[in-house]
Amino acid sequence: MRTDRKELHGVVLDILPIGHADPRRPQFRKEPLVQAVGVDQFKLLELIPKSEDIAIHETVYIGDRERDKIERVKRRIGYEELSSTARLELPFAIERIVRENDSRFIDFFNKAISVTPKLHMLHLLPGIGKKLMWEILDERQKKPFESFRDISERIKAIPHPEQMIIKRILEEIEDPDVKYHLFTSK
Repeated sequence: MRTDRKELHGVVLDILPIGHADPRRPQFRKEPLVQAVGVDQFKLLELIPKSEDIAIHETVYIGDRERDKIERVKRRIGYEELSSTARLELPFAIERIVRENDSRFIDFFNKAISVTPKLHMLHLLPGIGKKLMWEILDERQKKPFESFRDISERIKAIPHPEQMIIKRILEEIEDPDVKYHLFTSK
C-alpha cells in the first residue's frame, strides 16, 4: 500500500486554457489549468501551467525543485471534478504509467501479502479468485516473476496481468468508497 507523499511527476490529461467553464467566476479571475494524474500514487491534480507549451499525455515535473512547465500545483481533485476529456484520457495515461514502471507492478505480484486472515491483496485484482491466487503464490515461490510476459506464460489464466493492475487503479480512483488502496493514496 502507498504512503502519502508528494507526487514528483504528473501525466497531463487535459488542458483548460481559461480554466473551468464556471459562469459565476469573473473573467479576470479565470486562469489556465492543467488536469493531471500523478505517476507515483495516481493522485488527480489541478496544475497552473507556466506557458501553453504543454501537450496531453506529456509527463511534467511537479516536485519542489525548479519546474520548467508548471508554475504550481493548485490542488488535489476527485474523479468527479475531471473534465470529460481528462476522464477519457485517464485509462490511457494509467496504462502508459504501468507499462513504463512495470517492475513496480511485477513486484506487487511477487510480494503481495494477506490483508486479513480471509483476504489476500491478490484477491483485490479483478478476476483473481482463490484458485488463481494459489496458482500465483505457488509459481512465485518457485521463482519470482520477472515481467508481465513471464506472469502470463506461467499463469495461463492471466493473459494480460497489466490490464488487471490498470483496472484496479481505475477502480481506486473512480470509487471514493473503495476500502483497500493498493496503488493509490486516499
